[in-house]
Amino acid sequence: MVDTAGVLLAGGAGIVGGMMNALAGGGTFATMPVLLALGTPANIANATSNLALMPGAAASAWSFRRELKAVGGVSVRMLSAITFFAGLLGSVLLVVTPGAAFDVIVPWLLLIAFVAIVFGAPAADWLATRVTIGPRTLMIVQAVLGTYGGYFGGGVGIMTTATYGLLAGETPRSMFAPRTLMLATANFAAAIVFIICGMVRWDACLPMLAGGIVGGWLGAVVGRRLPAIVVRWWTILVTGATTAVFFARAY
Repeated sequence: MVDTAGVLLAGGAGIVGGMMNALAGGGTFATMPVLLALGTPANIANATSNLALMPGAAASAWSFRRELKAVGGVSVRMLSAITFFAGLLGSVLLVVTPGAAFDVIVPWLLLIAFVAIVFGAPAADWLATRVTIGPRTLMIVQAVLGTYGGYFGGGVGIMTTATYGLLAGETPRSMFAPRTLMLATANFAAAIVFIICGMVRWDACLPMLAGGIVGGWLGAVVGRRLPAIVVRWWTILVTGATTAVFFARAY
């Protein structure tokens, strides 16, 4: 069982993770290290983090609900449906991944997310001036993002931002609403599988979940006021440090 200090630590990580997801994505980088510090196996920590951040993402999505609109000619309902079923697939893949194997895989997933955070937006801007991609490709890529979100989810918000910028020509600010909804949808789909399969550490999940709701709401409020450069550099620092720690831990 988690003691009082652990409850406070989990709740604080949930607040930070919920805010990060609302602002730019990457909330997993705040919650995973805390769950591991509390003695949780990596695959269970990932599943617990996913569930804990889901209501916060939903709270953020609700705050942005009036800004929802089609992305690149694809309706939000279609993108949500694709994300939901892809999230189910990704979460099933996590369930069947042995814990020892996940310990080795997770640093590389974090590295992919970190690279997406650092280079995703500039790469999307560069490609957007050279290629034009239609709605069908957007739906295929959304399925990949949903699967990744259900399996791990670290950095998927940033990946989604870069994808929508490239494939739909959307600005980062205009993507707050659809991106946050996709995060919540993938998390919800994965949560169903993780609960059924008994992969959630509830004593740490519940305080983290409560913190995630508060953080998701705060992130949506702050996101309308905080300069984008501050959000970007904060996210880069947190994700870079966490990635380095996971590589040191695994190798």
